[in-house]
Amino acid sequence: MLHSITWDPSIGIDLGFLTIRYYSLMFLIAFGSGWYITKKMYEREGLSEKKLDSLFAYVVVGTLLGARLGHVIFYQAELFIEDPLSILLPARFVPEFEFTGFQGLASHGATIGIFIAAFLYSKKILQKHVFWILDRIVVPVSFGAIFVRIGNFLNSEIIGKPTNSDFGVVFVQLGEDFARHPAQLYEAACYALLFVFLYFLYWKTEIRKKLGLTFGIFFSILWIIRFIVEYAKEPQVAERADWLFNTGQLLSLPFIVIGFGIVSWSLQRDKKKQIQ
Repeated sequence: MLHSITWDPSIGIDLGFLTIRYYSLMFLIAFGSGWYITKKMYEREGLSEKKLDSLFAYVVVGTLLGARLGHVIFYQAELFIEDPLSILLPARFVPEFEFTGFQGLASHGATIGIFIAAFLYSKKILQKHVFWILDRIVVPVSFGAIFVRIGNFLNSEIIGKPTNSDFGVVFVQLGEDFARHPAQLYEAACYALLFVFLYFLYWKTEIRKKLGLTFGIFFSILWIIRFIVEYAKEPQVAERADWLFNTGQLLSLPFIVIGFGIVSWSLQRDKKKQIQ
């Protein structure tokens, strides 16, 4: 019989003079592993490590800036008026100053930020089609997403709905004594499967040679996962009871459509090349 798990971790690793927050540590692991995976791919493509370092800088800035602005725009727009400095700084200034670290990051915003970063990188550094780089960075991105959701779990945030049973996780830090779905771990597990699938496509098939196809597949599956897992999550903003979908699902729907559109475009483009 399944029983609930009581979850009450510390905020991080206390070194005495400094506390390394688990969430920040998960981001470091995500970016570090992403650099290593991409390095192996660049070696296969015959590209220099110097160009990889430039990509890393572009993606880190694009991810963090996009994720933070995305969260504020989609979920906490009042900060533009009430506490604008807290949007980009790791602190809260209203009603009083408090160092908070970087909190409130949205995956939809991160996606847009990564796309813009990849576009600028492809034009200024790599001189290749933007889909060429996107087809490759989705592999480390899907791996890094696993640790981001684990970080959410460690932080007791983006929580799941009550299970109304003995199964689930009791998030003590929320002051609760009932079990919820560990939605963060559901999503992390799905991203792990997605990473294995994309890794196989890149290393074991010729799909990587079809411009945009890997990215389109990733984009479609990623947001389908997000759409489905939202059913187990508590809404991050107040939602109307008569809405069919929550905000996270509504934001995911156009991305799913875009993903399928890119897959269709890639297949048609490849078919035309074969005819020629």
